[in-house]
Amino acid sequence: MMQLEKLKQIEKKTGYGAAYFFLLGCATISLFLFLLGGAKFITDLVSFIYPAYMSFKAIDSGTGNDDTQWLTYWVVFSFVSIIENCAVFIVDFIPFYFFLKVAFFIWLYHPKFLGAAVVYSGFIKPFVVPYLGTIGSTQAQKKVQ
Repeated sequence: MMQLEKLKQIEKKTGYGAAYFFLLGCATISLFLFLLGGAKFITDLVSFIYPAYMSFKAIDSGTGNDDTQWLTYWVVFSFVSIIENCAVFIVDFIPFYFFLKVAFFIWLYHPKFLGAAVVYSGFIKPFVVPYLGTIGSTQAQKKVQ
């Protein structure tokens, strides 16, 4: 309650609403994070913190739907990370790459879009699933020998 009164006093003195102070705070935090670790650091935070939090919640929930969604997200996250690390030279040529990456990862995990399922079923699954049986049988053969 006391902080709310202080905020109202600041609003009266400056003539600006609370929304301006909120945006100023967000801009300050963003600038600090950018100076601390750069754009990659910010995109890594965006693509990791909320999904990790939701994954912890999904583990403790009794339903399996959210487990599947977050497992799918982490598979797509892993593939994107591997591709990004292998194609570092390409990343430098894409304008606004880190802004696009933030938007892409938000699309992947946002409950309205669930883009991770789209990417997984359209791009990753067709290339990986045919080899799952081969990988499993090879490991089983190694254990027998």
